[in-house]
Amino acid sequence: QVRLVESGGGLVQPGGSLRLSCAASGFTFSSYAMRWYRQAPGKERELVAHIDTFGTSTNYVDSVKGRFTISRDNAKNTVSLQMNSLKPEDTAVYYCNAYLLGSPRYWGQGTQVTVSS
Repeated sequence: QVRLVESGGGLVQPGGSLRLSCAASGFTFSSYAMRWYRQAPGKERELVAHIDTFGTSTNYVDSVKGRFTISRDNAKNTVSLQMNSLKPEDTAVYYCNAYLLGSPRYWGQGTQVTVSS
């Protein structure tokens, strides 16, 4: 059974940091690129960050460049998103995704991130 389980969300003040983690099971983790998406209320789901299967190539949406860092540990089947200098506009539900051959294949249940004073 495929599972992606996110953790690490919560409430943080503007300028603060959070680290999201996603634990994967039920598929060959090292064969999949991994992504983090987010969806804010009333908005479409947005790709935030992408990391290749080896963890050597990453891409970010412009709004988080220099603030967020995606990483993975293929030995532990985990992918993380370090989020620094958080802004209120980063408030959203964040989803972990396993990506293969041009298609998002598996999704986690999401974790809420709220940036507010």
